[in-house]
Amino acid sequence: QVQLVESGGGLVQPGGSLRLSCAASGSIFSINAMGWYRQAPGKQRELVASITSGGSANYADSVKGRFTISRDYAKNTVYLQMNSLKPEDTAVYYCNAHIIPSGTLYYTSSDYWGLGTQVTVSS
Repeated sequence: QVQLVESGGGLVQPGGSLRLSCAASGSIFSINAMGWYRQAPGKQRELVASITSGGSANYADSVKGRFTISRDYAKNTVYLQMNSLKPEDTAVYYCNAHIIPSGTLYYTSSDYWGLGTQVTVSS
């Protein structure tokens, strides 16, 4: 019942900006940490940015100063503002969240993933 849906990907020129969104929906009791991962062809999936339920953010060194992660708690949505994009940022970006679904007996969180959204940075 719980799912994550990303949006906002696309084609952008180097130096441009994109804003990714990830909305969690379904029977959700609580969302703990949320984050963005990316995977380029032939490379492993890597953490781009994460944000805790308290709003503490963490970034990969490669995106520090360029990307900003934020949350809209009322909308169960996490955003990734991507500025000064570089060709090496090209990848499929995946949303991840630790979620406690409604109705669980022990309030155990589980990992959920979106299907990904393509970000292509090219001139």
